[in-house]
Amino acid sequence: MKSRKLLMIPGPIEFESEVMQCMAVPTPSHVSPDFIDCFANSLKLMKEVWQCPSGQAFIIAGTGTLAMDMAAANLIETGDKALVISTGYFGLRYAEILKRYGAQVDILEAEVGNIVPLELIEQQLKSKSYKLLTFTHVDTSTAVLNDAKRIGTLGKKYNVLTILDGVCSVAGEEIKQEDWGIDVVLTASQKAIGVPPGLALLVASQNVMQAFEQRTSPVSNYYGDWANWLPIMKAYENRQASYFGTPPVNLIIALEKSLQLILEEGLDHRFDRHKSAGKAMRAAIKALGLDLLSKNEYVSANTLSAPLYPSQIDTNAFLKSVNQEGVILAGGLLPQLKKNYFRIGHMGSVNKNDLLATVGAIESALKNNGYSHELGLGTAQILKHF
Repeated sequence: MKSRKLLMIPGPIEFESEVMQCMAVPTPSHVSPDFIDCFANSLKLMKEVWQCPSGQAFIIAGTGTLAMDMAAANLIETGDKALVISTGYFGLRYAEILKRYGAQVDILEAEVGNIVPLELIEQQLKSKSYKLLTFTHVDTSTAVLNDAKRIGTLGKKYNVLTILDGVCSVAGEEIKQEDWGIDVVLTASQKAIGVPPGLALLVASQNVMQAFEQRTSPVSNYYGDWANWLPIMKAYENRQASYFGTPPVNLIIALEKSLQLILEEGLDHRFDRHKSAGKAMRAAIKALGLDLLSKNEYVSANTLSAPLYPSQIDTNAFLKSVNQEGVILAGGLLPQLKKNYFRIGHMGSVNKNDLLATVGAIESALKNNGYSHELGLGTAQILKHF
């Protein structure tokens, strides 16, 4: 459909046609044999994509924020100490969530566009005994990538449970949950997992489940209480019907299909494809003379980019011009810098043609709004990297 615009925001993303077809099938009963098999297989495939074979997978109707909320609600009791490593808007959101459940929260906040040095994280872990450490793998507000493997190693060293907010990274950035010793990896369906919005997805380690079982107080979130959901997940894993809340049936059918497509592509190939897309987009942006919010290549995410606007451009007119070129981009999210930058999502099924169309639209919009540059410099970088 020529009237359809290309969605290049950091989620929802462009979805595979096979996944979208699953959304259109007649909705079966959530206790029908075929759906029970689908749910069971989705839980199994999640552990393969997360690379956490011994973990406990959860599929819940909700958002990425619900997944964050569930991990906090089930692991925090009043007075527990938690350390938040913040690289943007969503790190600070996690601190607020943890406080709601009575945690004593310390925050290590990076300068905008950068990460907190590992030495500072280790220094803080030495200073007091924490139950929980949270970090955002890729913060959607800044396009900054944390070193998940090394943070996981620190968590193991100091015997602290680690939560990786992978809303903008799971199935796009490399994650080996079990090998890296990360206790919870959570995400939402509409990002690199490649399913329309509506699913909170989480895999918890055996250490986390033991910590949950050792709680001395009830979980104060009824809907998110693992005591309600764990029997459901176990039942479906064992190909048995169970009920706590009606699952979003078509979304889970779509999830199974998308996880199958991810594994058919191969995780290493998928991660390499996202690296190529990220490098190509950053090179294209720089070729146009624009700077990026992320400070350097090492801390730059491969699932999205956050370019800074040229100083002389009308930001609202620019995004409208890109839209008129047939591509939808996102504005800035950090409140203090909202009008200084925009965001480009390049995750999931994104390909060379999507990137070419996006950069071409950006080039045209810049030109139409008075920014002087040579047309074709950005798209040439996409072709060069592919």
